[in-house]
Amino acid sequence: MGNRVEFNFPPKRIISLVPSQTELLHSLGLEDEVIGITKFCVYPQNWKREKRIVGGTKKLHLSVIDELQPDLIIGNKEENEREDILLLQEKYPVWMSNVTTLQDAYDMIYQVGNICERSDRATKIVELIQNTFSQLRKKEGSALYLIWMKPWMGVASDTFIHSILSEIGFVNALQSKSRYPELSESDLENLNPDYVFLSSEPYPFKQKHLDKVKTYFPKAKGILVDGEYFSWYGSRLMKAPEYFNSLDLS
Repeated sequence: MGNRVEFNFPPKRIISLVPSQTELLHSLGLEDEVIGITKFCVYPQNWKREKRIVGGTKKLHLSVIDELQPDLIIGNKEENEREDILLLQEKYPVWMSNVTTLQDAYDMIYQVGNICERSDRATKIVELIQNTFSQLRKKEGSALYLIWMKPWMGVASDTFIHSILSEIGFVNALQSKSRYPELSESDLENLNPDYVFLSSEPYPFKQKHLDKVKTYFPKAKGILVDGEYFSWYGSRLMKAPEYFNSLDLS
C-alpha cells in the first residue's frame, strides 16, 4: 500500500487479521504477544478460546480492536477490506502483506519474523518449506480450480493459488484470465481441463457439487481439495507438499 509503518520494537500487543498469518505467528512462538484474531483464525485451536475475536477478515469489529489497544496490526491486502484498514491506520501501526507467489510468501515470513523479533525462527520455517517443496513430485496436465458457485468462480493468474498450481506442475485452465473470474455455463463448456479441483474454502464444496461439475467435464478428474494447502501462505506451507503428493490423480 506504499505506507511507512512505525512502531515500538518488538511489538507486545499484536492483532492478526488473517488466518494463515495467525498460524504463522503461533509458529514463531508469539503466544503471549498475540491478543486478537478473527473468527476464521482456526489454528492453533486453543487461540479461538483464549484470544479476543475481532470479527471476520472482511467485517472487523473496530470497537473491539479499540478496547484491545494493539501496538501492531497485521493484515493482508487481498483478505481485508481497504476501508477498514484505512480507519485502523489512523490509530494504530498496521503492517500489510501482499502475497501472490511462493517467493512473496517467503518474504512475508522473513518480514513478520523480523518485525516480531523472531528472525531465526522465520529463517528455519522458510528453509523447511523450501526443503519440503524440493521433495514435491511434479504433476502434469491442466487444472481448473473452483472456489464458488452461484455464480461459479475460479482461480486465474495473479493469485497465490495460481502460483501453487504452477509449482505443482499444473497448467491453470484460467491462466489467460485475472484474479477470480465469474464463469458462466458457456465459459465452463468452453474449457477442457484434465482436472477440476473444488476447494473446501471459501465455498464448502461437497460430493454433490462434484457430481454436478462432472456434467460439465465428463472427461476430467474431479477432486475435492483442502483449500488451506493451496491458499494459506504462512507456516501451513511446511505441510503442503506432503498433501499435494497424496492427491489421487489417477
